Order: sequence, then C-alpha cells, then structure tokens
Amino acid sequence: MLVLVPMDSTDVQEAKITKVFEAKTWAQLRIEEGELVEVLHNDVFDGFDSWSEAAVVVNDGEPVMDFMNMSMVVLVAHTQKTIDEILEAYLFRELHDLGY
Repeated sequence: MLVLVPMDSTDVQEAKITKVFEAKTWAQLRIEEGELVEVLHNDVFDGFDSWSEAAVVVNDGEPVMDFMNMSMVVLVAHTQKTIDEILEAYLFRELHDLGY
C-alpha cells in the first residue's frame, strides 16, 4: 500500500503533516504486511514512480479533488502529526474518512 502525506520537512524523524498548499515535500509511505518499508519524498504529489492508493490530509477542508480524480482514498489525520502516528493510526483504522 502506498500512502501519500503532505509534510513540512524531509527529515522523517522531525517531519509533521501540514496543509496541502503548505507542503514543503510529499512523503510516500510504502506499507507492507503492517510495517513501514520505505519513505520516499518528492516536491510534487504526482511525481512518484508509482501511484499512491491513499492520501492523508490534515483536515476536512483540504483541496482533495486531485487525489480523488486519481482514485485515491482520502483520509484525515485530525490529531496525528508525525509519520509514526499516521502509520499507527492507518494500521489500526483510526484515520477518519473525509467529511464533505
């Protein structure tokens, strides 16, 4: 599973999720068998070699139509900020569906 997250830094240990238009980098998390296998970074959300299957945003008001047009599931991390917190919430299905 490939999960796309807008981040404020490329430093995996320090980075926090941010608003789509404020993203300094995009992280693509490769999750296999319940584990984080790889974190890739790109300046643009559609610049990765493989398409992401899901996108995680910081709140319900984010511009997500581009993700939806690319057939990504859009999830919201209301309280999770770091990659580890987002990963854990994703694995335990604690991320929220996008509210319209």
